[in-house]
Amino acid sequence: MGDYPSRSENATAGDLGVNDSHTPGAGTGVSPSRYDEPPIGGGGALPKKKSFSMETGFRGLSVAAGAMVLVIIVAIAVFLISKAVPALGANTENFLTYKQWFPNETNPAFGIAALAFGTVLTSIIALIVAVPISLGIALFLSHYAPKRLATPLGFTIDLLAAVPSVVFGLWGRDVFQQPVHDFSVWLNTYFGWIPIFGGDGPFGQSIMLGGLVLAIMVLPIITSLSREVFQQTPGMNEEAALALGATRWEMIRTAVVPYGRPGVIAAVMLGLGRALGETIALALTLGLVFNISFNLIEVGGNSVAANIATTFGEANETGRGALIASGLVLFAITLVVNMAARAIIYRRREFQDSAA
Repeated sequence: MGDYPSRSENATAGDLGVNDSHTPGAGTGVSPSRYDEPPIGGGGALPKKKSFSMETGFRGLSVAAGAMVLVIIVAIAVFLISKAVPALGANTENFLTYKQWFPNETNPAFGIAALAFGTVLTSIIALIVAVPISLGIALFLSHYAPKRLATPLGFTIDLLAAVPSVVFGLWGRDVFQQPVHDFSVWLNTYFGWIPIFGGDGPFGQSIMLGGLVLAIMVLPIITSLSREVFQQTPGMNEEAALALGATRWEMIRTAVVPYGRPGVIAAVMLGLGRALGETIALALTLGLVFNISFNLIEVGGNSVAANIATTFGEANETGRGALIASGLVLFAITLVVNMAARAIIYRRREFQDSAA
């Protein structure tokens, strides 16, 4: 049989046979054991965290970008307020309730009432017309149209969003105005007993014309975003609805629309923001009259952005301050609309999460 390694000469019964060379020296303060005790928890110490990494840099860049957006918004508000205060101080009328606009006179008198009313009214008309059509087109492209038709039609609608607003304005003034005029006459003839279609004329460059042009402008934005939202609906939800015997429309109503509702709300609010800030298209299609009237077909209407575009060149120092003050009101309206949209989306998402 082969030889086995002999135990140490000093080994006694029950010893582990450890040589002196493996025994810690006296005075080292280490208990004599064969193995060092591992730290509590095992696995050894964690590696030291690097002082800088890609994750840290990306987080800092993201925070800086978000903070920059807030800084820009605050800077815009400060600029508008600082330029508007002198003009508001020189104003001889109530800025919020006065309807006329005479900031260049010796005794300046101007107000935002008619401009804000026209801005909001034309935007509401645009949404009333554009939202149902946009949702119908989005549902058709995402769930009904064959792919060979949906793809080029979707590209065409996306291209409409890139058309400059001045093109829409010129088209509305030179081409679309006559059909709207004829339609206004028809409405006045048969539905003139309704206040919004009453009056004796003239018809043409009216709130209706401006609202319809705005509807055509915001339609591709709402359609494109809604289509993308509807296409993100989980296929399992649609298949489950169809497996339970639902028709395609019932499947869309119960599975697609509820899932995409927050996205649709966001798309509508984005279209509303575009409508509120539209300038040259309304300047070319509205009557630019400073009055407050719910009549949709008579010549009239004005908006904050259109008034800034048409009167800024001839305004004096007080007049420019007055226009900046009106821009401050438009800025506040847009900010409130976006905050309301975010609150609606957040509350609906929170409700869906709690229901799930």
